[in-house]
Amino acid sequence: MTATGIGASVKRVEDFRFLTGQGNYTDDINRPNQTYAWILRSPHAHAKITSLDVSAAENAPGVVAIFTGKDMEADGVGSLPCGWQVNNKDDSPMAEPAHPPLVIDRVRHVGDQVAAVIAETKDQARQAAEMIAVEYEVLPVVTNMATAIQGGPQVHDDAPNNLCYDWHIGDKDATAAAFAKAAHVASIDIVNNRLIPNAMEPRAAIGDYDTATGDHTLFTTSQNPHVIRLLMGAFVLNIPEHKLRVVAPDVGGGFGSKIYHYAEEAIVTWAAKKIRRPIKWTAERSESFITDCHGRDHVTKAELALDKDGKFLALRVDTLANMGAYLSTFAPCVPTYLYATLLAGVYTTPQVYCEVKAVFTNTVPVDAYRGAGRPEASFLLERIVDRAARETGLSQVEIRQRNFIPNDAFPYQTPVALEYDSGDYGSTLDQALTAAEVDGFEARKADAAKQGKRRGIGYSTYIEACGIAPSAVVGSLGARAGLFESAEVRVHPTGSVTVFTGSHSHGQGHETTFSQLISDTLGIPMENVEIVHGDTGKVAFGMGTYGSRSLAVGGEAIMRATNRIIDKATKIAAHIMEAPEADIEFKDGKFTVSGTDKEMAFAEISLAAYVPHNFPHETLEPGLDETAFYDPANFTYPGGCHICEVEIDPETGVVDVINFSAVDDVGRVINPMIVEGQVHGGVAQGIGQALLEGCRYDENGQLITGSYMDYTMPRAGDLPSFKVGTHATLCTHNSLGVKGCGEVGAIGSPPAVINAIVDALWDLGVKDMSMPATPEKVWQAIQNAQ
Repeated sequence: MTATGIGASVKRVEDFRFLTGQGNYTDDINRPNQTYAWILRSPHAHAKITSLDVSAAENAPGVVAIFTGKDMEADGVGSLPCGWQVNNKDDSPMAEPAHPPLVIDRVRHVGDQVAAVIAETKDQARQAAEMIAVEYEVLPVVTNMATAIQGGPQVHDDAPNNLCYDWHIGDKDATAAAFAKAAHVASIDIVNNRLIPNAMEPRAAIGDYDTATGDHTLFTTSQNPHVIRLLMGAFVLNIPEHKLRVVAPDVGGGFGSKIYHYAEEAIVTWAAKKIRRPIKWTAERSESFITDCHGRDHVTKAELALDKDGKFLALRVDTLANMGAYLSTFAPCVPTYLYATLLAGVYTTPQVYCEVKAVFTNTVPVDAYRGAGRPEASFLLERIVDRAARETGLSQVEIRQRNFIPNDAFPYQTPVALEYDSGDYGSTLDQALTAAEVDGFEARKADAAKQGKRRGIGYSTYIEACGIAPSAVVGSLGARAGLFESAEVRVHPTGSVTVFTGSHSHGQGHETTFSQLISDTLGIPMENVEIVHGDTGKVAFGMGTYGSRSLAVGGEAIMRATNRIIDKATKIAAHIMEAPEADIEFKDGKFTVSGTDKEMAFAEISLAAYVPHNFPHETLEPGLDETAFYDPANFTYPGGCHICEVEIDPETGVVDVINFSAVDDVGRVINPMIVEGQVHGGVAQGIGQALLEGCRYDENGQLITGSYMDYTMPRAGDLPSFKVGTHATLCTHNSLGVKGCGEVGAIGSPPAVINAIVDALWDLGVKDMSMPATPEKVWQAIQNAQ
């Protein structure tokens, strides 16, 4: 390992520009002759538009144009597409109602887009929007999933009983037979609370149209610009891809919420051509609460069958998953192939059966949020394992150890489709037990009791699936896109390198980590490496960043292209040094002839490739530029153990997280500092979900947690100093051995926190605690149990 190579804790090279205010975010970009858009949004959760009069607004100062859904419909604008098809149990397709960028005649959630006002300034556009006269016929509203599928108000006429799909996985009969033999059955009802993403940077979009060439450009806060180009160009606006450039510059966080194709992107791109001027739209934070896709929102009943020795026999799960008012880009796969397929967890449960009903409601659409299905699965599984341990008298450690997949069982085929390639769950548990100083917990608990406080300790041993693949498999499961990644490695004549990657960085540190890969492999300084991403005009194609795929998929594509560079450079070196290719060795940036003192630096070879005076023209073309596409053979499977220690004041219900230890298996660690930072951020979000965050609607579909006054975000004072460690088993199907780390913190932490709270209160009679475990909720549970 070099000071900047694989395994080195290199400081993030991109941070200087961010810390000095030199980042280039979408809202920082201003185009010549630019106008501004303001979207008029529905104040009602469900209503028919009976009248829409824009005449007064059109005459307001600064107004350039006003567009409605009927304008877009008349111009042939299509529906916002869904990128994943899930079939029902009988193989019939899911309900897939239309989702117009601007509504035609009916709004279906508070915040639905009604009209777009374009003006010279943002304030003028906002003021004009207030002058639009809209008359609504308010319709009945449904926000509760159980009500929605049991005769509640219809959100869409073409989705009877508000059912998107009724899906299942596993062997129902075999699972029932296993339950019939059980010595004990643990059951639990779980609500995985709805969350509202709150990336530091609100969404923004700029549409630009070149009248001379007919080219469209969209600048947008996106995690995957090529996917936006594909979806918007092909399905919404009918723009050929070579005439549509999508640029996602610096993006201030995404957490999944910036994966999707949003209405505003289509609106400004389409309208820019209409007015022949650029249009910028930037969300207010209050808009973000009612337009950015929400996350989680599952209601589940789960049962776990055990034999007399505490071995798991079967798991049975029934889940309602909220889709909101429309299908977002990847929403259907989150509670199915990213959730139910993970319900085996790290355990040897022989049978797993899961039914999922996806439901439309008059709420903001729901899609992937950091972890996307995996946190929901892990929370359910680790809560019911905790419950089973308490009911059978086994310790939280013993019940897990008895049911772990053993190290010699890999590759391990689960009963819910996935095949794990590697893992060592016992070692991550042991390492976490040491880090958490579990042996001293009883003493700490006794000390807390003397102060009138109650201490609890909670465990979570989890697994997740990352780098969703391969494309052929996910295609058969309903994905409407490939899930490969691409990379181009361009060596310049003097030996510096530019990497064009289809992955997108919005906080992950790609400019550092990817540069480390190149520096380590080619033996050149990191400062001689440039990473280019986020621009469809520069990068040939790519699928973006989500699901912890950047290194496992994007990094492997980079390595494959880099190895092709080395292969070609080796041939050039062999020709110049007049040696057999088999005798050429490459190490530390130098090509040498084995057994001799002949050598050439990497930069000498790159120069020879572009000044090919002494060059093997018969077999090679000049230049040193290689491209690779990588389509993984399987998911990667990070896992680990999180242990949380809490202290509760029974007089107030306040929960303090005293200690938090996380040991994660993310495969080979490229940059330990970045991995630690990713885990810190994920754990902070997980603790936020467990203790603080909860999206709530009233019976009229009004969002009552629509600002930071009502929606509580975790702050530094809510968090302890984390103890973070890794224990690596290498992925077997990518050359780097990496698995992914971006979501592990958010997956493992929520059940650890809630299990700790239950542990602290179990002897009082508190058997469960829903998220978020607010002081009021905890205090009330204590009162009810006494």
